Amino acid sequence: MRSMTGFGFGEADLDSGRVVVEIRSLNHRFLDVRVRLPTDLQDQASYLEQLARAELGRGRYDVGVRVEGSTEARLFSEDRARSVYQALAKLRDELAPGTELPVSVLGHLSHLITTSPADTETPVQAALGAAMKRALSALMQMRQTEGQSLRQELEGRLASARSAAARIAERAPEAITHQHQRLKERVARLLHDTGAQLDPSRLAQEVALLADKSDITEELVRLDSHFDQFESLLAAPDAVGRRLDFLLQEMARESNTIGAKSQDAGLSHLVVELKAEVERLREQVQNVE
Repeated sequence: MRSMTGFGFGEADLDSGRVVVEIRSLNHRFLDVRVRLPTDLQDQASYLEQLARAELGRGRYDVGVRVEGSTEARLFSEDRARSVYQALAKLRDELAPGTELPVSVLGHLSHLITTSPADTETPVQAALGAAMKRALSALMQMRQTEGQSLRQELEGRLASARSAAARIAERAPEAITHQHQRLKERVARLLHDTGAQLDPSRLAQEVALLADKSDITEELVRLDSHFDQFESLLAAPDAVGRRLDFLLQEMARESNTIGAKSQDAGLSHLVVELKAEVERLREQVQNVE
């Protein structure tokens, strides 16, 4: 199990300086990678995003890159700048001969000056790739560590939910008996006021209907099954966040049905406790990949 929150840092040498990559991850329904680069490295955004998508699962990832130290020799090529300017001058002579062509125009074409399309991997890209992979490795390690802590928290919450459900199952027969008794007493008071006689068979029929409406056995059985599936997923090595969230939706549905059928005050208190534990589980699961 991995947490969706974490931080990773990586660096690599470049000339007499270095490039630094930092990755911060947050919970998100889908895979969302956002890359921020210095202006003269903007052309490498797609490359870094591909590296991230190849390694990461769902979540939002903010990738920040900065360059430290002296790396101008790698980030700027005089030969490429000269070639680009000469090509522009030739095009100017064809389209608008005699017009001025300031050298400052090269500032708008930095992506052509710093990277050669013919290169399969420039020194800058190699350094970025190395720093990115180190940052990804550190991020995954931190998410794995936080995931273990998150798993322990979820196991504790699941045990509390199981305990609440067990106490509900234990209390349910007694609650139904109390309901029956209250029904008999209510009918007896009504009959006493009217002077009518009690029909035992009719009372038994009403008691049976009440018992059927108040029966929560099926809900408790399904709830226990959801608990077992949830516990199994906690030990799974792959991404389980969405499946855990689905199970919690089912747990909440069963808890609500149990609450709707419960007419006993003591049972209602236990249902509230169960719902609270399920909600706490759901809040924690939002951080699971």
